[in-house]
Amino acid sequence: MSIKFFVYLFVTILVIWAMDSININAIFKKNRVIQARVFYFLLGLIMIYLITNFIMDFFECSKIL
Repeated sequence: MSIKFFVYLFVTILVIWAMDSININAIFKKNRVIQARVFYFLLGLIMIYLITNFIMDFFECSKIL
């Protein structure tokens, strides 16, 4: 397996842990539970993708890996 897989795995755990601290009920309108969950899910995917690509690009540019 490639190193990118392990970075994705680590970042996924980190993002889930970090997003667990957010109270999304206070942000969204009442009775919009499904829309809030979809937004939360998409936000998580976006964060995982961006953070993983940042880490991989950083290591590639610095020639650490």
